[in-house]
Formats: sequence, C-alpha cells, structure tokens
Amino acid sequence: MLRAFLRTEAGSTSVLLVATALALIWANSPWGGTYEAFWHTSMGISFGGAEFSLDLRHWVNDGLMTVFFFLIGLEVSYEVRLGQLRDRRLIAVPAVAAFGGMLVPAGVYLLLNYGGPGAGGWGVPIATDTAFVLGLLAVVGARCPDPLRAFLLTLAIVDDVLAIIIIAIFYTDELSVTALITAAVLLAAIMTLRWLKIWRAPAYIVLGFALWVATLESGIHPTLIGIALGVLVFVYAPTDHKLLLAGEAVQEFTSEPSARAAREAALRVQRAVSVNERLQLRLHPWSSYVIVPVFALANAGVQLDGETLRAAVTSPVAIGVALGLLLGKFAGISLGTWLPLRLGWGVLPGNLVWGQLLGGAAVSGIGFTVALFIVDLAFAGSDLHAPAKIGILAGSLLSAGMGWLIFRLAWDRGGVCAPPEAEPAEDLPTTLAVPVGPGDHVRGPADARVTLVEYGDFECPYCGRLHPILEEVLRKNPDVRLVFRHFPLRTLHPRANAAAIVAEAAADRGRFWEMHDILYDNQRFLTDADLEHYAAELDVDPWSDVSRHAARIAVDETSGRDSGVRGTPTLFVNGVRYEGGHDLDSITRAVEESRESA
Repeated sequence: MLRAFLRTEAGSTSVLLVATALALIWANSPWGGTYEAFWHTSMGISFGGAEFSLDLRHWVNDGLMTVFFFLIGLEVSYEVRLGQLRDRRLIAVPAVAAFGGMLVPAGVYLLLNYGGPGAGGWGVPIATDTAFVLGLLAVVGARCPDPLRAFLLTLAIVDDVLAIIIIAIFYTDELSVTALITAAVLLAAIMTLRWLKIWRAPAYIVLGFALWVATLESGIHPTLIGIALGVLVFVYAPTDHKLLLAGEAVQEFTSEPSARAAREAALRVQRAVSVNERLQLRLHPWSSYVIVPVFALANAGVQLDGETLRAAVTSPVAIGVALGLLLGKFAGISLGTWLPLRLGWGVLPGNLVWGQLLGGAAVSGIGFTVALFIVDLAFAGSDLHAPAKIGILAGSLLSAGMGWLIFRLAWDRGGVCAPPEAEPAEDLPTTLAVPVGPGDHVRGPADARVTLVEYGDFECPYCGRLHPILEEVLRKNPDVRLVFRHFPLRTLHPRANAAAIVAEAAADRGRFWEMHDILYDNQRFLTDADLEHYAAELDVDPWSDVSRHAARIAVDETSGRDSGVRGTPTLFVNGVRYEGGHDLDSITRAVEESRESA
C-alpha cells in the first residue's frame, strides 16, 4: 500500500507542475483578466424554488478537495490499523516532528506579522505538500531510501490531520447551529450504517453529499468531513477464510471457464480486500492526476509583474511565508525529530542517518496545496492574497533547492552505490588485499580455476542487477567459484547492515547462500519484519548473536577498504580488480581471460 501510494503521488508531480505553470502563464498573459473571471463563474443545482450555487473556485476548493482529504482519511485509517502507524514507536518521532514542523513556521511568520493586517495568515506555512515532496524524492532517487519516504509520508499524514483541525478551529468565521445539528445527524446515520454492516454504496454517496452540503452551510470547512469519512471507511487484512474462498473461485474458473465462474471469482477476490484499499486504488489516480492539478490551476495564478514582485519583496506576509517554509519547517522538523529520539520516545524506520533526515526536513518546506488552501481562507478578497502566494512559491522553491543540496552532500559523504564507470576517480589498489580463506562464503568448487570475489550490499540496486548475471556465469562455467563479502553502505542503504546480519545468522546454520538469494530477490522488502519472516522460512534465529555477526561483517568491510573498495558492487577476478561492465558478456570475457592466464 505504501509503495503504491508513493508511486502514484510521485508520478503525478509532473502534472501538478504543468498545472501550476499554466495557472501562472494564464494569470500573466494578455488575457490575465479572464483568469479570475473564469474561476468566479457561478455554477449550481436548482430544484423547484431551492437552489444551491457556488463559483467554480469554491466547487474546486470546497468540493473536489474534500475528495483529496477523504483519501488522506483513508490513508490514516489504513496506516493506523494495518500499516506503519500501528507501531507507536514508529509514530512518535514523525508525529512530534510534524508538530514541530507546524509550530516553528507559525512562530517565524508571527515574528514578522504579529499585530499587523497579515497576522491571520500564520497557518499558511504550516503544511507540507505531500505530492511535491514525494515527487522531489523520486528525483533524488537512491539518495533517499524507502525508510525516509515512509518517515516523511507518516509525517505528512500527521501534518495534514493537524492542518485540517487548524482550519476547522481557526478559519471558521460563523457557525449555523441548525446546519451543524443536521450535519451531526447525517454523520450519525453514516456511522449507524457502518455499525449495522450495511455496505450499499448509493446510501453512503447520498448521505455523504448531504453531509457535505450541511457542513458547508454550517460554516465549518467541509474538508474536515472528508477526512472524517475517510477514517470511518472499514479496513481489514484479508482473512484466511476469504483468501481460501477466492482461491477456490479462481481455481473453478481456471478449470471450467464461464461468465458465471468469472463473475464469482471476481467477486470473491474483491471481497478479500477491504473497501478502504479498493477506494484508495480507484480514487488515488483521480486525486493525483485531476483534483490536485485542477486545484493548482484554480489557485496558483498570481500576477508576477514588476510592481507585484517589488511589493512582495518588502511584504512581511510574503517574507513570513517564505521564511516559515524554508527555515521554520527545517528547524521545526529537525528539532521535532531530535527531541523524541533524545528522550527515547520512539525509533526511526530503517536506521536512518541525520544527513537523510535533514534533507527530508528541508524538502518538507515545500508547501503548496494546503498552503494555497489556507491563503484563500485567510486572505479572501484581501490585497495580501498575492504576496502570500508569492511567498509560497518562493519558499517552496528555496526549500526544494536546500533539500537537494543536503541530499547531495549526504551522498558525497557516504559510500557510492553505482556501477564501476560511475565510481569517483581515485588512485586505488588493484589487487585483493586479503586472499580467499576458510572463513569466506564460497559458492562453487574449491579447486576452481577462476575465483570471483564480490563486495556487495543487499540493498544496493546494482548488486541486485548483478546477482542473476553472476548466477548465469556460474551455471555456464563449472570451473568458476563466487566469494561474497559484505560491504554495506549504511548511509545510503539503512537496511543493508541488518540484512547482512541475518545472512550471517543463516550461515551459522549452513544456509548462507539460500538467504543470500532470498535477500536479493526481495531487495525492496528488508524491514525487520521482512527479515524475520525470511529467517523463519529457513528456521534461523536472525538476532541470535548480533555482536559476533557484526564483527564478521566488519572484517569483510576492512578487507574491502584495504583492497580499494569504495562502492558496490566491486568485483575481483583471481585477485585482480575487475574494471569492465556489469553485463554477462563482459564478465564472461574476463573469466575466459583469467582462465587462460591461470
């Protein structure tokens, strides 16, 4: 679920960027006057004498964005019950970091605007834009490991929930008691249907729409209802019984294909997956590729002429928003991460290092969707509307640049996970410092004419690509053996060391190579729970003697550094560093040359 969410959000960033660019171009074109005129066009529903009407911008901000926050509610519900948020130790750090990442930016903004006309905009720099952040992390690539993405996604979920609460409490002007009571009754009706386990989509759609209208009329922003309804959607892990029924239905269809059997198989498979997950699968593309980009198109348009930019440069609102996002988010998240770790309130996923965390804190200053949302609430009809938007754009761009720089510096300080042609130029040894001995992990005959020594990292993607190639080399060359030595790049791959420890635990049972193959076949799934699962499959206690196994890994690392290893994978052929390509033909030629010269 988490990986699917990341792929969808990251992939939609380009669409969001295009929509933002179009809004800016439209607002600054010779037809710029039509931008506001278009989004203020009224559209409504009438039935007899009753009429409900909003302008297009409010339909987007109050209507479509309710679906966006509904999806956040679905994600919160899933993560709390089945995902990352089940483990309180993993929640504590990103939750406190999210709180710090809201409190400090608001404080930075108020330092410049307290008591002035822009004081009400303190909520603008508090929120992180998940889609833009995950999109930037996709560009960062290997510098940002999956545990950091998981940490930032958890932070973003808490951030969004807190932002909605702030909107409901501080950006609600007037309350209609009658509409509020109506909304409460409708919400109770929805909860009753859920309690009675009545799962009829039309009933929920009708009641949900009525609840949205009542909430809008009450004065509370309807996006709060979106997240509340998302949290209420039922989520469960597939039971063995449902999986068995689904398997039987699929088997029946396979043996006797028919329309009836196909329908039954589809229904059984669908019922095995919770409504929450099915809704996320269906709605995420609409939210990511339609709703959020349309929101950007409707709200990001701001005139960037000389007069507006000069006013923004001296505007405490624009400066407060930009500094709140750039410095406030960075300082707040960094402090909010350090404090719970210092006090022992929680742990980080995947043994993340501070270089990665600081990069994540910096890119979290990209505030866009919710920031623009709050601008519309705080400064509707005010001259401060444009400076606030300019502050969002400036702060977000600067935060992205600072995050990219920090990730680059953190990368350069760590090891290099790259093919040999990408390794840094350095005068390194060309021969193996420590010969193959009885303590090594060897696959192949003891009297082999050619020995390949690989320094590898179980989380390194290049090592993963090399793995089947080396297997093919061994299959085609019976006189070749492979020696594997550990070289985990902890800064870049926080799960690599734990995976190496589990491999060493398997070696105690004579099953190193079985674990070796499992780990490379499941490189993207190396959490502690995953590793324990693989160990259980091989009847291995993964954490039986961690200190001894860590010492064994350190021996490999020392031999690697003495041999000039700086990245993974690094190969030695009969004791000589291999400098060729990591493809089957190149390695086969090197093996043949070593065989002839042996």
